[in-house]
Amino acid sequence: MKTLYGYMRVSTKEQNEDRQRIRLLAENIEEGNLFLDKQSGKDFKRENYQKLLALLDSNSVLFVTSIDRLGRNYSEIIRQWKIITQEKMADIVVLDMPLLDTRKHKDLLGTLISDLVLSLLSYVAETERTFIRERQREGIAAAHKRGVKFGRPKVELSEIFYINARRWKNREISLVEAAKNCGMAKSTFWDKAREVSENV
Repeated sequence: MKTLYGYMRVSTKEQNEDRQRIRLLAENIEEGNLFLDKQSGKDFKRENYQKLLALLDSNSVLFVTSIDRLGRNYSEIIRQWKIITQEKMADIVVLDMPLLDTRKHKDLLGTLISDLVLSLLSYVAETERTFIRERQREGIAAAHKRGVKFGRPKVELSEIFYINARRWKNREISLVEAAKNCGMAKSTFWDKAREVSENV
């Protein structure tokens, strides 16, 4: 019996991996053999991926739900695929692409088909990522032309703020007291008071 492993990846800590976990557990992979990284797929410098890679051998099968969960960098995906299948001699199964299952068709034609499909999918994944970045840049540039401002809106400072800033500057009250009077955090009051120091 081969040892089954599953690899999951989400791009940020806020994203949820439950959909991937459910699909991988359905393949009879033990919970302890699931590995998760919460970071970008731009490279393979990921802590849990590296731990998983160290465990793989000729008696292992690695499952991922889709090729982009493995990574998003075309050349790196190809390189890692070769490390896993040729150096580690492990099998890989990409669940949403049955052609990418190295347990099947171990002959030369099967390997060729698998390599071609992998190359095509990896190229598409990276190209899509490039297009998304380009569209984001174009969208931001167009928004700037329309006068859209990004970031937090500038807070209008009240008369109470200026009174307390003046008193704090003249050492009549402490920073803590001045900030409290304005309903601000100390750091916020201090930053704002320094910005307007010439006007108080």
